[in-house]
Amino acid sequence: MSAAAASCTMDGLRQPKRSGVRAALETMMPAWILLNTVSGLKAEGDGMEELATEKEAEESHRQDSVNLLTFILLLTLTILTIWLFKHRRVRFLHETGLAMIYGLLVGVILRYGIPATSYNNKTPPSCLLKEGPVSTLLLNVSGKFFEYTLKGEINSREIHNVEQNDMLRKVTFDPEVFFNILLPPIIFHAGYSLKKRHFFRNLGSIITYAFLGTAISCFVIGNVMYGVVKLMQVVGQLTDKFYYTDCLFFGAIISATDPVTVLAIFNELHADGDLYALLFGESVMNDAVAIVLSSSIVAYQPSGANTHMFDASAFFKSVGVFLGIFSGSFVMGAATGVVTALVTKFTKLHCFPLLETALFFLMSWSTFLLAEACGFTGVVAVLFCGITQAHYTYNNLSEESTKRTKQLFEVLHFLAENFIFSYMGLALFTFQNHIFSPIFIIGAFLSIFIGRAFNIYPLSFLLNLGRRHKIKGNFQHMMMFAGLRGAMAFALAIRDTATYARQMMFTTTLLIVFFTVWVFGGGTTPMLSWLHIRVGVDPDQDAQPSADSFQVLQGDGPQAEGQSKTKQESAWLFRMWYTFDHNYLKPMLTHSGPPLTSTLPAYCGPLASCLTSPQAYENHEQLRDHDSDLIRNDGDLTFMFGDTSITANGASGGGVDGAGGSGWSANGKRSGSTSEEALERELDSREQELLSRGTRLVFPIEDHV
Repeated sequence: MSAAAASCTMDGLRQPKRSGVRAALETMMPAWILLNTVSGLKAEGDGMEELATEKEAEESHRQDSVNLLTFILLLTLTILTIWLFKHRRVRFLHETGLAMIYGLLVGVILRYGIPATSYNNKTPPSCLLKEGPVSTLLLNVSGKFFEYTLKGEINSREIHNVEQNDMLRKVTFDPEVFFNILLPPIIFHAGYSLKKRHFFRNLGSIITYAFLGTAISCFVIGNVMYGVVKLMQVVGQLTDKFYYTDCLFFGAIISATDPVTVLAIFNELHADGDLYALLFGESVMNDAVAIVLSSSIVAYQPSGANTHMFDASAFFKSVGVFLGIFSGSFVMGAATGVVTALVTKFTKLHCFPLLETALFFLMSWSTFLLAEACGFTGVVAVLFCGITQAHYTYNNLSEESTKRTKQLFEVLHFLAENFIFSYMGLALFTFQNHIFSPIFIIGAFLSIFIGRAFNIYPLSFLLNLGRRHKIKGNFQHMMMFAGLRGAMAFALAIRDTATYARQMMFTTTLLIVFFTVWVFGGGTTPMLSWLHIRVGVDPDQDAQPSADSFQVLQGDGPQAEGQSKTKQESAWLFRMWYTFDHNYLKPMLTHSGPPLTSTLPAYCGPLASCLTSPQAYENHEQLRDHDSDLIRNDGDLTFMFGDTSITANGASGGGVDGAGGSGWSANGKRSGSTSEEALERELDSREQELLSRGTRLVFPIEDHV
């Protein structure tokens, strides 16, 4: 009892005669004072709680800033080191390998250099959930409802280091950041910067390697790893479930090659254009195939009790899912590119380069998100969107916007790729649920080499049966060597790490990426020398005439020497596509090409006039299609042999010394006699064969010293 209450009691003894109302008020006074005191304490407690919440939010904001600053400093250090390496002409380590090393160093510091803080509550509360952990939890705490979100499972050995774990978890990005923010500029840049001449010339081989080769690699790796898993089960190294579908899923994600190191060295050394096109095209296309293939394997759900056994109906359903997702993504990406081309053609956006560049950027990026929102694959969509934008929209942009878009996506590609590789090094130490299994890791390394071999060598043999320009043995060995794993395999592996099998896959994928980038990427230059692959080649010029190639000059005579380019005959399918594209699609979507009024039938006159821009009429004679160098007519074929020129129409030109020379016409007859004796000596020293098949001339002549 308080003093006031006691005082009131004593007064009551002295004055027993009081009114009832006054007595009641005096009796209620202590309760009212106590209530006010409690309310004041509660308000003060609420204020302290709000202040603590604000301080916690401010501390979290600072921690997030430090995390982002760490990655920016990593990229800055990587850029400076890249400059040093380029200045010193160091090629044994690529920029992606540097980024991974710096990420590893920072990961070690964050993991072991920061002291752990004890958990406030030594015994965390326990609860039983029949359906497993939930993503969102509502709790009633003293009459207030609080919402908690799931951050992930904590290792039981780290239960008393929750504060440190929380810091490491903040450094670990949400996998959706990789897919929605970092991957789109990388994939789009691959399609937008595509060298179309070499790519389309080897399109059949690229598609074969990308589709059939990736499927072969996936199933070879999956079956080998299933045997490894059975071995782990026998020796007691498997502590949880690991199904056959998990092995196939691992085969799909690890089949995504990313020879960024090899391609960068190829580009710097100007290696053979066809080899570059085969490697680049395969890596771009097989990334798309790998992600669709992994989605199809996840969709494989047999009916019945055992959901991990083979079922024919489920298999064909997965094949249908693969075809549906890939074709739908392809159509969506191409359609977005076509829409952008039409908008830039029929508007005056070229008068405002900033708006034009912004629209181009947003339309290209939205393709990825649109495909993902519709249930397709954004990687495939944004890849073909980039190819479509480069083929059509690029021709409608102003000169300033063409430079801006090229540079913008090149910078975004560079930063995103190096960010991902830096994060890979960081994740080796900051990821909380690594599962290192030596048997699984060794088996994975063996399986990727076996799968790559089954991909390259048999398919190259089959392709060479139908190719005039054969894929040489040293090219095949280089393609086998260049099967590096990188950003796509990592992004697919980190997207789902909830189960024991997926955590083991993620750890193994990280180690495979490290090994292939450092060892194979660093050995690219010595391998080029050992395999005798040409370097220092002009990207717009091909090999010298050999047993299965020939030189084509644009025009006849000495005046065309400066424009000499080695061409490969276009496949009939591409010739058909080129004709349709040049006569109809290019005039419809761009300002180039012949007017539609001259290519469409007469009854389509109003539509043709509506879709043809005035520039097409004005510049019809001046504009030249950039892809026309892929197709050659009879009069365009000129073959150089020594100091003589051989043309398909019978014309001949002199040698480079300008002293005249002898020529050969398409019917095999010689013309001219200035250097007749020299020519006879050359012809007598080697075997020659002249094949005339319509407009195609082939001269298989062996090289001489």
